[in-house]
Amino acid sequence: MPTKKGTTMSSAHAESGGNIPPKHRQSIADRTLNFIERNGNKLPSPAMLFLYCLAITLGLSFVFSLISFDMVDPRSGETIAITNLMTGDYLASFLASSVTTFTSFPPLGVVLVAIMGVGVAESSGFISTTLKKLLKMTPTKFITPMVVLIGAISSIASDAGYVLVIPMGGIIFYAAGRHPLAGLAAAFAGVSGGFSAGLVPSAIDPLLQGFTQAAAQTYDPTYMVNPLSNFFFTFSSTFLVGVMGWFVTDKIVEPRLQRNVKIDENIEIDQDLDTISEDEARGFRNAGLTMLGMLVALTVIAIPEASPLRNSEGLLTAFNAPLMGSIVPLIFLIFLIPSIVYGRATGKFKNSGDVINAMGESMVPMTGYMVMAFFCALFLKAFGDSNMGTLIALSGAEVLQAMDMPGQFTIIGIILLTCVVNLFIGSMSAKWALIGPIFIPMLMAVGISPELAQAAYRVGDSASNIITPMLTYFPLIVIFFQRYSRESGIGTVASTMLPFSIVFLIGWTAFLLLFWGLGLPLGIASTYAYPIG
Repeated sequence: MPTKKGTTMSSAHAESGGNIPPKHRQSIADRTLNFIERNGNKLPSPAMLFLYCLAITLGLSFVFSLISFDMVDPRSGETIAITNLMTGDYLASFLASSVTTFTSFPPLGVVLVAIMGVGVAESSGFISTTLKKLLKMTPTKFITPMVVLIGAISSIASDAGYVLVIPMGGIIFYAAGRHPLAGLAAAFAGVSGGFSAGLVPSAIDPLLQGFTQAAAQTYDPTYMVNPLSNFFFTFSSTFLVGVMGWFVTDKIVEPRLQRNVKIDENIEIDQDLDTISEDEARGFRNAGLTMLGMLVALTVIAIPEASPLRNSEGLLTAFNAPLMGSIVPLIFLIFLIPSIVYGRATGKFKNSGDVINAMGESMVPMTGYMVMAFFCALFLKAFGDSNMGTLIALSGAEVLQAMDMPGQFTIIGIILLTCVVNLFIGSMSAKWALIGPIFIPMLMAVGISPELAQAAYRVGDSASNIITPMLTYFPLIVIFFQRYSRESGIGTVASTMLPFSIVFLIGWTAFLLLFWGLGLPLGIASTYAYPIG
């Protein structure tokens, strides 16, 4: 690929030869982000955070058990009482059941099973080839929206999005004579800013559903949340993210970059978008036909009224329908089998041992998650057993009722709060595991459903992902920027992505409120209201 000359610099930058030390040209935005980075780095790891929360819960349960409250639990009609967890009997029981508490933690199994299937797809190269083909088919004038959309779709395998789609976005823009940092930004906006959007179910859905259901059951033990309770909203959001990302890239971000950020000369790019071998093309075709055949077979099996995928009442989408209970295994199989077909065609998988090794490799990045899940499961159990969640929910519900705000303003508040928390805690699951048990019961007490609360959380989390240095992949994005402009740093990335974050936050929030206002279903077996009274 031929090298291209850099774009024009701003006059101040040009006069100094482009060597202004960062410390002399820090903007307010840079100083603010540096402050967030410094203080965010002082927070403990998510696992330790949950351990501290567990210790605090045990201590507070003793203190509050000594206090009499006059609030009445609307479910039982009895006065709220906090259970003292600092007793020998409870601590012994808690310790004895800690292993089963962990192994029965709702998000654990569903995430690990789904990740194994996606991991095989990544290892085989099936996802990589799929993304390359989609990008190659795109007309030049639609490069920006396609890069953003491919980024959003890549949330089914987040690592592939960060390590493949984002750098390819820069390459595509550079090859087209456009500013490569704009390509990186557009892809980053899709991959991370559109993380909660997607055209197909992914591991994110059961991951959040597990936390949401566990939190809801601290208020209503019988409440169930469908893994696809937000699917219609997230499916529609994919196109919204594409349009918003297109507008911000072409109208705001790229013009600013052309004026202010010089591209280094003599850039060497090793990747070639046209490199798809005959074996890869054949493997992609065979794998695609296999996936299509599986989806057709699933549809044919599900259609008959006597289908084994329906419940006793003939419903496919009820909580007790076998199809709904099989969502995660289906994600596993729909990724696994076509990926094996692809891997065999390309020679990546020569025997069953290669497939098993790919599954094992997909578990390596999940070790940190499993450690976090262990302490999170213990914290949630203790928090639920103490009954403090109900006390907080009812207290918060009284405040919300006294404020008498419309439900829409409450949801906007949840979205904004999520954005703020995201600046300090990068993990999507860790944040929801921390704030979900507080806000879901509180919102249920004022008639707002867990499914709507979860959708609001997804909007706030995704919109602010692209500006938080706490995002695990944020340093990698800085490195991608530096491939084209060595002077780029955290401030460059954050200032480039801030317009995306603002537009996504406003537009996506309005889209959720529009969904609610029109009464459009958020997903399967979901609702906006929780019955009270």
